[in-house]
Amino acid sequence: MSARSPHSTGSKPGTLIARVWHGVTPAARADEYAAYLDQTGVRECHATPGNRGVYVLRRIQNDRAEFTFVSLWESLDAIRRFAGEDYEKARYFPQDRDFLLELEPFVEHYDLIAGDQPRPRR
Repeated sequence: MSARSPHSTGSKPGTLIARVWHGVTPAARADEYAAYLDQTGVRECHATPGNRGVYVLRRIQNDRAEFTFVSLWESLDAIRRFAGEDYEKARYFPQDRDFLLELEPFVEHYDLIAGDQPRPRR
């Protein structure tokens, strides 16, 4: 765990961890950025062993498109395979700077305690 935010993520075997990131683009580029997210972050999450799903949420308000990217993971080790050793830092792709109004430095992690949890891959 980092000194930034101590938490109990992954404390129980079988508990999924939700990794949550937020980003904002101009509304006019919302569809273009959604496609870019699908080609980069969504694709790389799915390709990382230990990923158990990805959800991308979007809402447009006035001239801004807000994105919330939620990925589900089986362990902190799985998250590190995707994000690197400093797993609480946001991971950005080369063209994110062209779309996003700012680059949030960190993501949040939560234990998934209720909901329809994806079944383990076989």
